[in-house]
Amino acid sequence: MSGMCKPHVTIIVATHKEYQMPKDEMYLPLHVGAEGKTDMAGNPLDLGYIKDNTGENISRFNSSFCELTGLYWAWKSLDEEYIGLVHYRRHFSLKKIHTTNSFDNVLTYQQIYPYLGNIRIFVPNKRRYYIETLYSHYAHTHYSSQLDETRKVIGKKYPQYLNSFDFVVNQRYGYMFNMMIMQNNLLDQYCAWLFDILFELETRINGLELSAFQGRCYGRISEIIFNVWLDYQIRNKKLRKEEIMEIPVIYMEKVNWWKKGSLFLAAKFLGRKYNKSF
Repeated sequence: MSGMCKPHVTIIVATHKEYQMPKDEMYLPLHVGAEGKTDMAGNPLDLGYIKDNTGENISRFNSSFCELTGLYWAWKSLDEEYIGLVHYRRHFSLKKIHTTNSFDNVLTYQQIYPYLGNIRIFVPNKRRYYIETLYSHYAHTHYSSQLDETRKVIGKKYPQYLNSFDFVVNQRYGYMFNMMIMQNNLLDQYCAWLFDILFELETRINGLELSAFQGRCYGRISEIIFNVWLDYQIRNKKLRKEEIMEIPVIYMEKVNWWKKGSLFLAAKFLGRKYNKSF
């Protein structure tokens, strides 16, 4: 790629609060769920970031679509060669160094540059569940009927994806978190497919019967069907495995892995649904 203009990459950092942000210019902090949020004086909440209720947007759906309102905004608002999504407390990291500031380990443009062009999609390292399939884990922690309904929607709108759906939900791993960096044309294809499915699904799931935590189902379902979309592209030779690169994820806040593990086992063996994030 020598002698050519450097490919432009913009990665939105989905956040609902003020937080330390990566210094690299390819990151764009985005206030997700900005619609209707006010400060203590009753004025529109201003975190100092671009808001996801500007331009064509679905900001009002943030309570159930989670960071996907940011992905939708990026899809409709950005026109870069690569577009990505990370979270304020969860980032990609290609190189770890010993430092007191975890942000020193966040992926930089200089680190990703050599891969641009040859790699078309960057994804988080696979998350492995070992004793659960993606379907059984969702069924134990949330509601399997939501995935069943998702399959019906895909069968209606994109029946050619059903083999990939059935294959993926029976895996014991997946690319999760709705984190990715993708070539613009691929992101356009993925988002058109994803939101067409989710908007139909929204008409079939009664969110009023769900708690606020369980109501965030569309964001969770999208984590699984991102893998469905990827599998279909690979099966049909629209995308080669060599064009996908896994990148480790780092957490900017301490994770209580003991608590997460305990809840995971309680969900599987005792039938206790998740009621909050840890």
